Amino acid sequence: MKVAIVSPYDYSKPSGVNNHVSNLSKYLTEKGVTSKIIAPASTSKDFDSNNFIPMGKPISIPSGGSVARVSLSFWLRSRVEKILEEGKFDVIHMHEPFAGAITLSALVSNVKNSPIKIATYHSYEGSNIYKFFSHKLLNKYSNFLDGRIAVSNPAKDFIHKFMPAEYTIIPNAVEVDKFRTAEPFSEYIDGKVNILFLSRLEKRKGLKYLISAYVNLKKMNSNIRLIIVGGGKVDSESLKLLSDSSVEDVILAGEVTEEDKIRYYHSADIFCAPATGQESFGIVLLESMASKVPIVATNIDGFMQVVSDRKESLLVDPKNVNDLIQALSELIYDPKLRKKIADAGYSKVERYSWDIVCGKVIDYYQHVSEIKNRISGSY
Repeated sequence: MKVAIVSPYDYSKPSGVNNHVSNLSKYLTEKGVTSKIIAPASTSKDFDSNNFIPMGKPISIPSGGSVARVSLSFWLRSRVEKILEEGKFDVIHMHEPFAGAITLSALVSNVKNSPIKIATYHSYEGSNIYKFFSHKLLNKYSNFLDGRIAVSNPAKDFIHKFMPAEYTIIPNAVEVDKFRTAEPFSEYIDGKVNILFLSRLEKRKGLKYLISAYVNLKKMNSNIRLIIVGGGKVDSESLKLLSDSSVEDVILAGEVTEEDKIRYYHSADIFCAPATGQESFGIVLLESMASKVPIVATNIDGFMQVVSDRKESLLVDPKNVNDLIQALSELIYDPKLRKKIADAGYSKVERYSWDIVCGKVIDYYQHVSEIKNRISGSY
């Protein structure tokens, strides 16, 4: 089996979809499936030329409280089609096919050996893409697909509003073994309870609510620390909270390497994800669970696909600082509860390992291929 994995997003920049695409390709290879990644790239990083085909230069487009870096170079369609033709792929697997020119070109491509075309949808209420297309046009192009995957029920419900069809849920995944062990940062292992926030610094991630909760908690307990990890700029409201309170023990680590990211998880006593919405899934929750760190998170739809309240996490209402204070306090003052929640998450996360999820993707390829062959043979 040969698979072309096509992504609309700048492959030079870390993101949830790029991590998904990269790991899917890696684990397909481990299972004996040949794959190529086709995506735009803003820099000429040292990519594996045997695995990655750069296609077009991305531009930044605001999208649902975030910024999507995609290519709008529709004149590359013939080049995309040529690569797909020469590659003799059995499967063309597009991620967010309507998000940019590269995936849309792959979607409408006319390839002689008629590979099956499959799309994975990751977004939930955060994308404005579909508002620019009429439902009639979306469904016309959607008919090019042979199979459709959504990473969660919220992602499925969102895309189904625009393109009613049958969607199979195959969740996001995490490299569980990679997160199991790491050397913590020694400077943070000093007896203080470390609260970790790890995410891109975007407004919808809810950092200001966590900072507000921390400012109040710090007045009651000096033995805590807040570590903020992630690329981007801290929003003005969060900076004002930090400045006005002159609160101590706040670490702004910025964007870090994958290796250091795992070390930060292992330096944490509590992981907090205070996102306000527009999350289809909770990859950071899986990473925290695999690192055996207890979680405080908001009870938004995407997160509740992964964790349950009082089991693998403590869940709070989004934008509710008092709820955050209460949940964080519970874990700060109760090491036994921290261990109980961490153990529950660690036990559950194995079902989201890439080895298992990649197997489900391959099974889906084969299932869709069999259906297509059956239909073709009936004519």
